[in-house]
Amino acid sequence: MNITAGEIKELREQTGVGMMDCKKALTEASGDLDKALDILREKGLAKAAKKASREASEGLIGSYIHMGKIGVLVEINCETDFVAKTDEYKDFVKDVAMHIAASNPSCVRREDISSDIIEREKAIYASQVGNKPPEVVEKILEGKLEKFYSETCLVDQVFVKDPEGKQKIRDLVIDKITKLGENIVIKRFVRYQLGEKIS
Repeated sequence: MNITAGEIKELREQTGVGMMDCKKALTEASGDLDKALDILREKGLAKAAKKASREASEGLIGSYIHMGKIGVLVEINCETDFVAKTDEYKDFVKDVAMHIAASNPSCVRREDISSDIIEREKAIYASQVGNKPPEVVEKILEGKLEKFYSETCLVDQVFVKDPEGKQKIRDLVIDKITKLGENIVIKRFVRYQLGEKIS
């Protein structure tokens, strides 16, 4: 399979990964750009997993205000002040804050949701399923719960700026970990909407 320099350049521009890694991924994917992206993302996952145990106590608190009606503060941690000061990191923090303003997640990750809420959701879904075999019910509940997570958990939401609607916030974090070489953690956020009731 003959991989062209143009294809390698395109993949590199999309991922920020080195030329040789891009060429290997394209060769492995038989020239299919989307498959090559998936291969690099999987490799990024492996790299990100290694970095996940490292302490991330630096970073930034980013903000985003939408037309004076919605405001967001988000804390995103990395390992060093050096990375936190890069334009790429600052843009990433701003993108996440803007995404929170647009998508209104309830929490950062699924582990943040109390077991009471999950059990309540399961009970609602179970009542909607009707009389079906237990294994079918289990599969349906699993699917509905995944949909619930994708709507309420920040890292499970599809990134609002992804034109293809495939890249989740989790994928975006993994991409940044791979590019910047440090563990990156979305710690917490708060979202304000003008006129909403304060509980």
